[in-house]
Amino acid sequence: MKIDLTDTTASKINKALVEGRRAIGTPAVGMVLTLVIVTDEENAYDALKAASEASREHPSRTLVVIKRVSRSPRDRTSSRLDAEVRVGAEAGTGETVVLRLYGEVVDHAQSVVLPLLLPDAPVVAWWPVNAPLDPANDPLGALAQRRVTDSYTAEAPVRELSARADAYTPGDTDLSWTRITPWRSMLAAALDQVTCEVRKVEVEGEEFNPSCELLAMWLANRLDVRVKRSLSSGPGLTAVRMETSCGPIALGRADGSLATLSIQGQPDRAVALKRRETAELIAEELRRLDPDDTYASALRYGVDRLNTEAGDPVADEPAAQEPEAVEAPVETAAKAPAKKATKKAPAKKAAAK
Repeated sequence: MKIDLTDTTASKINKALVEGRRAIGTPAVGMVLTLVIVTDEENAYDALKAASEASREHPSRTLVVIKRVSRSPRDRTSSRLDAEVRVGAEAGTGETVVLRLYGEVVDHAQSVVLPLLLPDAPVVAWWPVNAPLDPANDPLGALAQRRVTDSYTAEAPVRELSARADAYTPGDTDLSWTRITPWRSMLAAALDQVTCEVRKVEVEGEEFNPSCELLAMWLANRLDVRVKRSLSSGPGLTAVRMETSCGPIALGRADGSLATLSIQGQPDRAVALKRRETAELIAEELRRLDPDDTYASALRYGVDRLNTEAGDPVADEPAAQEPEAVEAPVETAAKAPAKKATKKAPAKKAAAK
């Protein structure tokens, strides 16, 4: 059942939710949390589809906040709230409210969302795109116990990890971290099978994929070794190679679906390591609402501490020019040729001998 409300208020939306549940014959509320999705019109459909599929495992009230851009000065000074209420089959196993904000109310989205939160239930905020650099201090993020972002959708994904580390607050998480959960499980299980010292690690994956950096930082932080980040054509993560005192250990996935685990002295094993959809990632994040300390320690390790190849995604902006090279006085420039000639003099004597 779908109910459209134009130029409405939060109280009218709550009333429409109650009437909708009664109309379909399910007045009881059995939802376990409120999921607040902050997105734009372009990405709203995909985000809502993923949340609807995740609601089969976590029945929830989903509030989709879409901040519409005002095209004229008159529109920017006026405020309007339009809502689309979905219950029953239209909303999966929960309830969905699509909120479209216009004008000045865009800057006060939290005042619209607050009356619609489920009482005495946890709140999760999710930014599929255009996440704030400090989610915990965002007005909508401040309402949530768990804040989900996705650095993969950022313009400079690897640089985004540094900003996330500086602004990290317990409860923050990243879908780029969630994507590597199967990799972390397989690598931990492989190391449990041997009693060896890890000496060197290499993480290989496509360029501008923050999941590769996060996995490399996790390994470097947990194993206390230097980790090399190398590039491949993808898709996503393609291989992790570890040099140990008992021989090499490698986990490679060339096709994005099936991986091969190789341990010295053991036969190679094929393991399922399929790239997961967004709905599966969101469902995993909704299973735990406590702070992820492992993610925090890996994030704070720092991208700049990884040993990377030349032309890697970490160096995604040009190096700053030294002030001395720009502001050098004329006298210094004049002396440069003399110093160069002085250094060449011993070489000529050596040639003569």
